[in-house]
Amino acid sequence: MPRQRLISWFFYLNLALIAALLGYKAYLNFFEQDFASAHAAQVNAIESMLTERDTYRFAVLGNINNSVGIFERKIIPRLNREGYDFIISAGNAVASGGEDKYRALFGTLSYLEMPYLLTFGPHEESRLGGFRFYDHFGPYHFSFAAGKSRFTFLDSTGTTDFGWQIRWLDEVLAAKREPNQFLFSAHPLYPVDHAGLFGLDDDHDYHLENPARQGLTRQIEQADVDAVFSSQVPLFDRQQHGGTTYITTGGAGGLVLNDDESYHHFVSVSVDGDDIQISERRLDIGQHPIWRTLESLWFFIYSLFYVGYLNFILIVSTFIAIALWLYKRIFTEQDYYPDFDIDPDAGGDMPLHVAMFTNNYLPFIGGVPISVERLKRGLTELRNSVLVVAPGYPHQPPNEEADVLRLASLLPMGRHKEFRLANIFSWRLVKRVRAFAPQVIHVHHPFWIGRAGQLLGRLLRVPVVYTYHTRLEHYAHYVPLPGPLFRNLISHALVKRFANGCDAVIVPTSSAEEYMRIIGVKQPIFVQPTGIEYARFATADSAAIDTLRQRYRLEGKRVLVSISRLSKEKNIDFMLDGLALLRDSSEHDFHLLLLGEGHDHERLQARIEALGLSKHITLVGAVPPDEVACYCHLAELFVFASRSETQGMVVLEAMAAGLPVVVIRSSGIEDIVQHGVNGYKTAPDPQAWCERIDTLLSDDKLKTRMSEQASRCAAEHCIEKFATAVLRVYRYVIEARRKRHAD
Repeated sequence: MPRQRLISWFFYLNLALIAALLGYKAYLNFFEQDFASAHAAQVNAIESMLTERDTYRFAVLGNINNSVGIFERKIIPRLNREGYDFIISAGNAVASGGEDKYRALFGTLSYLEMPYLLTFGPHEESRLGGFRFYDHFGPYHFSFAAGKSRFTFLDSTGTTDFGWQIRWLDEVLAAKREPNQFLFSAHPLYPVDHAGLFGLDDDHDYHLENPARQGLTRQIEQADVDAVFSSQVPLFDRQQHGGTTYITTGGAGGLVLNDDESYHHFVSVSVDGDDIQISERRLDIGQHPIWRTLESLWFFIYSLFYVGYLNFILIVSTFIAIALWLYKRIFTEQDYYPDFDIDPDAGGDMPLHVAMFTNNYLPFIGGVPISVERLKRGLTELRNSVLVVAPGYPHQPPNEEADVLRLASLLPMGRHKEFRLANIFSWRLVKRVRAFAPQVIHVHHPFWIGRAGQLLGRLLRVPVVYTYHTRLEHYAHYVPLPGPLFRNLISHALVKRFANGCDAVIVPTSSAEEYMRIIGVKQPIFVQPTGIEYARFATADSAAIDTLRQRYRLEGKRVLVSISRLSKEKNIDFMLDGLALLRDSSEHDFHLLLLGEGHDHERLQARIEALGLSKHITLVGAVPPDEVACYCHLAELFVFASRSETQGMVVLEAMAAGLPVVVIRSSGIEDIVQHGVNGYKTAPDPQAWCERIDTLLSDDKLKTRMSEQASRCAAEHCIEKFATAVLRVYRYVIEARRKRHAD
């Protein structure tokens, strides 16, 4: 069967279910009979029936438990055929005290052709059922005389204080006007032999405990009560105490074991004057497990409509939501190919107003701030107007207010307070961005300032573009949540939800695009590597290089360089382990200059000293962007161990300086490093990583060839090409939005 036809059937079935639910709710509320104080009418009927009669029969049943398969369909027809005058439930007539269960029981009892009475038991009392029992049937404990018999009902649940009940019962039994006395208590007043019954142990409260039991039994036996009937236990038990017969009956429909001890049954009581005959009526009946399951399902469905209108609204709303989803899947034409009618070159000569939102920016040094600054510069050189919305810093560049909106810092974070939680709730933000009148908003983070940019895009009705810079799952250690929860669930859900709320997504590499599609991003995705300042990195001042060589005493050393923030996600400990192996296995006298700062600086320095690498590694700290190229030209190789990059812009910058690279395979890195061409990619194995470094240091011809290839690769990622490509994405989303509104 075609998938579309199957979905169509489900859609129409869902509509039918919605109609059925609405109809059933209307039936329950407007057509089903309501009932209140049912016991009053039943007692009147029994009193009228037994007037002037000395002979009658009644049946006692325990643990009916809303059983449709046993009680309603098998026991009731038998009681009607055998001509009992009335029946009495000894307790637990409902599965629980919910409104749905009481209404279902009332419907079941309507099939009886005789009056009935219920004993208040623990099932009737559960789930606040006492209030419903009182409304629908009457008091929890009561007594009445009919003919020459008295029927007394106790509340064995303790809802009514036992001290009060004992006092009340003493007054009821003291008169002794009626020769026949019958009493009903859901809990047995004496322990019952229940050996072998699963789920009942000696500590179970299936029978009434002292001192209430002693007080009640003393009164009952002193008053010569003929019989006391109880339920609770799924078996038949008969005991004699002080001239009173105590009957436990629990087989009227609830769960029984269907063995020699626990089986379906009821109790037949025949009264002829003063002669009372009590007999057990065993029923050779059962219920197939399938029917029992269907019965449970029916009561579950039935109950949903009696909990309240809120549940009903939720159920119908769920079905409507499913119906709408199915309708969209069935009747909405799906085109999974790009819309080639959208011309991204439309209006190519017109400059744009672009507002960029970023959680960090210069003077903070990092991949995202540098990327944003380069894109801003490239767009400006192409005659576009750019407004950057970013946090404020203590030493931010002067004279930038024309194109940068600094938001006041609410909370500085990090060891060096390098991260700033900006005040996105400022009215100045809305006012400035509205006055700038952006034609497109470009956000660089999926939360906080990035989220504010997305919301402003909706407010101003302009398209929003999101650049995926950061693998959030590698930053779980910064988040005050359980690491696995954020790493494996929240981070991916956050990126997916945010990206799908934008008009387009820019990713720096094909592997990042694949990640986006895997987590469920539906919006257009454009692969566009971040631009680098190729010309600045391709050349360097030889005098400045000599100065650095003297500063770090690198004469005769094989110099390596790496650029990284000093934090856990950058995997620097791996690099230290690899260099320790290189020191022990290689003849080369190497020295690594590690550029960058971060909260792990002190810990990493201590570990360098512990590994005995102080003569081989220098933590340079933060370096001004204009000086980074000199450090690269000072070195022979660029080494890198981070696995949290989306592109690895510092790797491209090192290539622009003509450095072969040795890296670990990971997303972002995988797309720009060609193994054996412009560098080496290894598994996360320190031994393999250090061997590749040693190979390049030992083979000058190989190193020279890879240096040339690295430079050519980096030349393809200049800022001019980057800005032009991003500008084309802007024009695409602007035209796509215009086309949607026109349609």
